[in-house]
Amino acid sequence: MGDTVEKREKRKMHKFNHIEDATLSFKEKLSYGFGDLGNGMMFDMGQIYLMMFFTDILGISAFYGGLVFLVAKIFDAFVDTGVGTIVDSRRNIGPKGKFKPFILYGTVPLAIVTVLSFTAPDFSYTGKVIWAFATYLLFNAAYSVVNIPYGSLSAAMTLNADDRTQLSVFRNLGSQSALFIAGIVVVPMVAQFDNHAIGYPVVVAGMAILGVIFHLICYKGVKERHVIERPKEKGVNKKAFFNLVKNEAFATLAIFTLLTIMSMFLIQSCQLYYFKYVLDKSNLVGLVSTLNFVVLLPSLYATTLISKKMGKKATAMIGVAGFIVFESINFLFFSENYIMFLVINTFAQFFLVIPNTVIWAFIADVVEYGQWKFGLRSEGITYSSYSFTRKVSQALAGFVPGLALTLIGYTPNVDQTPGTIAGLKVLFFVVPAVASLIALIVFFIWYPLTDKRHKQIVKELALREEL
Repeated sequence: MGDTVEKREKRKMHKFNHIEDATLSFKEKLSYGFGDLGNGMMFDMGQIYLMMFFTDILGISAFYGGLVFLVAKIFDAFVDTGVGTIVDSRRNIGPKGKFKPFILYGTVPLAIVTVLSFTAPDFSYTGKVIWAFATYLLFNAAYSVVNIPYGSLSAAMTLNADDRTQLSVFRNLGSQSALFIAGIVVVPMVAQFDNHAIGYPVVVAGMAILGVIFHLICYKGVKERHVIERPKEKGVNKKAFFNLVKNEAFATLAIFTLLTIMSMFLIQSCQLYYFKYVLDKSNLVGLVSTLNFVVLLPSLYATTLISKKMGKKATAMIGVAGFIVFESINFLFFSENYIMFLVINTFAQFFLVIPNTVIWAFIADVVEYGQWKFGLRSEGITYSSYSFTRKVSQALAGFVPGLALTLIGYTPNVDQTPGTIAGLKVLFFVVPAVASLIALIVFFIWYPLTDKRHKQIVKELALREEL
């Protein structure tokens, strides 16, 4: 009996040491970041270019284009929860791991449906609308199969707070690198084709192939260390969902994400229209993407420094506040001066990187908070439910521009009226800033987890032998 107690105490001490010490290598953190680079090579195509592809190439209205985004993202949000449930329910986990096989087997189908989304068949108008709905629904379902396990993976790689922050840093490095590549490469490459209806699927196919390669690098380079196989228990998934509803940390993070991510994607969805019709600089997206990428590494470095000194919560709040300030300055003073717009927008993007970096560390912390509070660990359901929130925000970011463009009188490929120009400014600057301000207030008041409190929670879980 004494030997058993001694062994249990040794296990507890081992967990303690792992919690306190950062253990992930640079290679493994970089490999994890490649995973979101692969995601972005496919996801960003749709988020940045698909609305304009729908209106200007496929030939459907902005309203129907926005409706495609809304329906597909809401559908996808429910797919996410299904994928999360499947992931959490896996038993007899083999050497490939609990989460990694989804990345391995899901990447090629995702690449295929990404290309299909950018094809323009010679159908009737109704047929084109149906085609847009069908292909984008398939794309979002395929993306969920890869992305939900990928996001859940970080909680299984490490329990250490600093390691998780670094994983978030490398993940956002991958994500922002994808945005940069997509922003600077796609338009010039498509322009090389006389027929853009051919150019788009060819260029997108090249990006998708790169995405598959990056996914495979991620699969090979990361290791799952903290995989907990659920006991076979009736109603356990239902219990996990109910626990999540009662998890105030998750609820607050969900609201914060809904508003901040909607703001980010709203800007991405509107920027082509804003550059073309307000600034009269159709090709400005390449330069903006370049400037955003230039400030990426300084912003990630700032995130790391601020997080170590002040913790993740304060870091996220500083980032959102800075973004609001510079968005407001641009709207009030420089909305039609493209040079000053570029300068101020670059500062805004510098600050926006910060909360979008640490956000991934928050969700891993929420997994342990839920486990500590309710006695059930649910990486897949927690992350998929969180992804549900992100998808709703993306849906709104896709639908709102389509609806707003219709309301402000937007007509493709003609000079816009002063009222339409004013509407584009409000949509591009004011809506994201106001949404972010509400997010900041909610997060400050109601998010309960600091780095210190999370560390205490994980130590208690180790003592309870639940890790």
